[in-house]
Amino acid sequence: MYETRSAADSAYRCRRTYRVAMQMSQLSAIDDTITRFLGRWSITVLRISVGVVFIWFGALKVFNVTPVADLVADTVYWADPDWFVPLLGVFEIVVGVSLLARRALRVTLGLFALQMMGTFLVLVVQPDVAFQDGNPLLLTVEGEFVIKNLVLLSAGMVVGATVRRRQAIARSGSAPLEPTFTNV
Repeated sequence: MYETRSAADSAYRCRRTYRVAMQMSQLSAIDDTITRFLGRWSITVLRISVGVVFIWFGALKVFNVTPVADLVADTVYWADPDWFVPLLGVFEIVVGVSLLARRALRVTLGLFALQMMGTFLVLVVQPDVAFQDGNPLLLTVEGEFVIKNLVLLSAGMVVGATVRRRQAIARSGSAPLEPTFTNV
């Protein structure tokens, strides 16, 4: 009887192991599909998202409905805000449209980085506006608004890392065997 139970248990364990292996294989196939999808589209979506954000924020400045007009004016105090804020908006729109159009990405990303670094002037020129009680670890709303630009700057770096690979593929006229984040 003990041997019979042992053989039955062994057969059960084999079936269970097989089912678990099949489920793992199915999960792995799903994971592979998702990973290929993300590898193919994530950089493109990132580039488009940053472009849309730049167009949107730029348009708010151009139409003088941006909530950051005073922050910009007080940070770049040496320039007349009546022309500087709308000009900054036009600059942002140009960067955004260029990101969407995927044209002159190296130049566009250079301008993008310049604008992004300019936003950090708030931390230097107006630390009392960016930090609570002068403590750089305690951000105000304006400080958080500026610091989140680290994410946008990083997004630009990721998109920039793909420019050279994409151009090499375009010049060669051949597509890579499998889409990767470096060729979008």
